[in-house]
Amino acid sequence: MLYAATRLSVNVNKIATIRNARGGSLPCPIEAAQRLCDWGVEGITVHPRPDGRHITYDDVRRMRDLVGASGAEFNIEGYPNDTFMQLVAEVRPDQVTLVPDPPDVLTSNAGWDTVKNAGQLREVLATLRAIRLRSSLFIGVEPGMIEGAAALGAKRIELYTEAYAVGFSKAARAAGAAQTAVAPYAEAAKRAAVLGLGVNAGHDLDLDNLAFFDENLPELLEVSIGHAFVSDALYLGMRETLARYRACLVGQSSTANPAAK
Repeated sequence: MLYAATRLSVNVNKIATIRNARGGSLPCPIEAAQRLCDWGVEGITVHPRPDGRHITYDDVRRMRDLVGASGAEFNIEGYPNDTFMQLVAEVRPDQVTLVPDPPDVLTSNAGWDTVKNAGQLREVLATLRAIRLRSSLFIGVEPGMIEGAAALGAKRIELYTEAYAVGFSKAARAAGAAQTAVAPYAEAAKRAAVLGLGVNAGHDLDLDNLAFFDENLPELLEVSIGHAFVSDALYLGMRETLARYRACLVGQSSTANPAAK
């Protein structure tokens, strides 16, 4: 079976971080999103925080229409407090990715414990279902966490890939390290597919490790990449960077998952 290429969703938060470092409007994350959409990106991701230290709520509101008009998907990720839930209900993105990082955390550094936080997540996921927004839970590869996500009614999971990225970086020095690094993710994706969950992934994926990851997860629907993408764009230019990342995500033949991408 030939799967369609995994979708690339570019997180434009870091562009807003550069803007906010000086104030004013440059570089503009809205214009960046527009150009990426014009060049055929499959998705745009944002992670607004209440303190507005990178993408602001106003940025998110302004971005919605241009992303939707392009045919790309709009993914809003964040911690599901009241203000975040009000924002997604207003903007109505294609996907809401719930991340367990409260406002004082610098960046996402762990997945949800879908057992310990079942009460909170069950309520939030029910709200998203009621307003017909696709949900995704940012989680690790532990079988219990994946089973918990399915039991709670999530539509997708986003696998937290920092451990893979760290393991893959050792591949040149240790034979077999790359396969060892990706194996837990491949097993997690298979388990998720059996449970009816769509599989996304993100965190520290880059031009060095992305293709190998994608090749080993035929169930993979989407990757969300921001920090590495913007860093590469400083050297390569944004359009060339987009082309290189998309080239890492190609259709593949597999019988591991009967569901088409």
